[in-house]
Amino acid sequence: MFDPHTRLPTADELPDSDDTPVDNELQDLIPGLLKRLLASIWAERRDWFWGTDMGIYFDPDDTPVVPDGFLALGVPRVKDENLRRSYVLWEEKVVPVLTLEVVSRTRRSEYRQKKLDYAELGVRYYVIYNALRQVKESFEVYRLEGGEYVRLEGNPVWLPEVGLAIGAERGVDQGIEREWLYWYDESGCRYPTPEERTQEAEQRAERLAAQLRSLGIDPEA
Repeated sequence: MFDPHTRLPTADELPDSDDTPVDNELQDLIPGLLKRLLASIWAERRDWFWGTDMGIYFDPDDTPVVPDGFLALGVPRVKDENLRRSYVLWEEKVVPVLTLEVVSRTRRSEYRQKKLDYAELGVRYYVIYNALRQVKESFEVYRLEGGEYVRLEGNPVWLPEVGLAIGAERGVDQGIEREWLYWYDESGCRYPTPEERTQEAEQRAERLAAQLRSLGIDPEA
């Protein structure tokens, strides 16, 4: 058992959830898509970690903050075969560079308290996505400057420390057509999803087969 007088608790000794269920499917799907995209874009890299609905522990005597998604750079993507149960700052020694909140009908202080919490931790970028907004923009990116978050204009928004841009646009994921969040390169070109890559490869193969057949060549031979 953890003895606060002798050492800090490890990730295995800390609760791995705040037991608060998501009340909007997007709180799972949007961070999940961003994670799948990173796994494709950074397939050869092992120095990053994306957490989804995972507690970030910053003080053993305080409750963790639990973003819908967060990105940490300079940490092992996989610590061991059991993977991470939570993100413990005194073990990782790296503050996440980005946190993401997907606003639901039951607001959870995304525009107030969580802004203060992430700023106090030193999280460089804070992204808020609010699909329920009818007048204001649904997608917002903030950068920490002088201890406070400053809104960045544009869509997508380039994140120099990450080496990627993040933005919102309509698309299809898992058969669902709506606005999603994606990663982009510096020129603003969107990175395709793994499903889109597979579809593009199949279409190229079909075009090549059609060209071969037009030349009297059986593509199956």
